[in-house]
Amino acid sequence: MLSLIERILSRLRGETLKLFFLAGGLLLVWGTVAPIGTLVWWLNQGAEGLGLKREMKKLPASSPRADQKAINCYIVYLPGVGDSSANELSAGEEYFLDRLQKIHPNCVTVRDVFPYSVANQDLGGQRFLAPFWKAAQKGEGWFKNAGVLIKIRNLWRFAISADDRYAPVYNQGIAAAIVDRMNAVHPISQASGQPIQLILIGTSGGVQVALGAVPYLNEWLKPQLVVVSAGGAFDGEAGFESAQHVYHLQGERDWVDDIPRIVFASRWPWTIHSPFNQARQQGRFINLDSGNHTHDGSQGYFGQAIAHDRTTYVDLTLQKVNQLPIWSDK
Repeated sequence: MLSLIERILSRLRGETLKLFFLAGGLLLVWGTVAPIGTLVWWLNQGAEGLGLKREMKKLPASSPRADQKAINCYIVYLPGVGDSSANELSAGEEYFLDRLQKIHPNCVTVRDVFPYSVANQDLGGQRFLAPFWKAAQKGEGWFKNAGVLIKIRNLWRFAISADDRYAPVYNQGIAAAIVDRMNAVHPISQASGQPIQLILIGTSGGVQVALGAVPYLNEWLKPQLVVVSAGGAFDGEAGFESAQHVYHLQGERDWVDDIPRIVFASRWPWTIHSPFNQARQQGRFINLDSGNHTHDGSQGYFGQAIAHDRTTYVDLTLQKVNQLPIWSDK
């Protein structure tokens, strides 16, 4: 444990350390108001609209037309905390999802779920703060280094998803958004009587939100549900009792991935009865070395820089994910 702390502190020097403390101060202030948006959304939705009655609309029972692809698999991607909208996927992320869909023609990909808004609304769609977030995205003038503010804002949504007080509301809202976008990409049908295959793939804080949504997706859709984490951050509580398997890809140079193992008690080895440790003992949580990845950037899990032998970092991730025993078409 001490060695992990020393590794992290050794990375935080000079201007990085100042930025870290500034971000910490903003994080504390922001935390006092972050849950308000979730609670206001909940009040506007009402119990039935939110799904608190634990009932979803009946799924279509009709069979697909003969000229339609036989789709029984959904790959839902949840991005990291650096994104400000669901339409901000990097070229590497788009390539990764395009390739998976091509390799597995029985699957469709869902790419427009924004895990840092319970209403699935990007930051530009927030009327009051939209100009501020757009300026931060462009990174011009005073906002040159303001991208960190987007990360701080999204980190608080990550925290809400992991907070027992607000998580039931937030995570149900995200689960409802996932079902809605799945239906939009390809109508969900259970006419065959066979459960659909649902693969939630996330990176960074998107994995925590994916895991938070798992119990509700499992109850509503009763799918074969697997979570794939590419350097994800998660608390070790939500989702581990409901997902069939959780596969965690960790890069050799991803020091950010060490932080949740220190912060969250449910990730500590001696909390043997935590959902995370129970899943690990039962073989439902599997940690895999993904290669020489950093947490993000050109050498991250979806980076397009060359790793070795003309293989890019995103191709390393793609190879690792494609080798997992989760694909029904193999």
